[in-house]
Amino acid sequence: MLASKVTTKSRGDEAEERALQHLLAQGLTLVERNYRVARGPGAPGAEVDLILRDRDGTLVFVEVRQRTGRDHGGAAASISRGKQRRCIRGAQTYLMGLRDWPPCRFDVVAIDGDDLTWIPAAFDAS
Repeated sequence: MLASKVTTKSRGDEAEERALQHLLAQGLTLVERNYRVARGPGAPGAEVDLILRDRDGTLVFVEVRQRTGRDHGGAAASISRGKQRRCIRGAQTYLMGLRDWPPCRFDVVAIDGDDLTWIPAAFDAS
């Protein structure tokens, strides 16, 4: 039997699934997964790992980061301002497709080894 190869993508998918299950258990509902905006001439691409709706109707754009440990600040510290901008750009593009804009926020789920930390309103669009 062939052993499956563990790739960066498979680890990322596993982290996103773990984050999703945690957020669903907190009462959020899934709206979209891996929302991507293609890169165009002079326009950088964008991605939102998870888009969920909170119980109060808030649309939650979630960045999921995983690290094997807390070296160099851990998973949460690895979310650069550039990564935040790509998430914000993805959220803006997503919202342009909606008739009415609900309240929104940007959350982070940081996974360091076995520890999962949910950080609501981790950053904003300013």
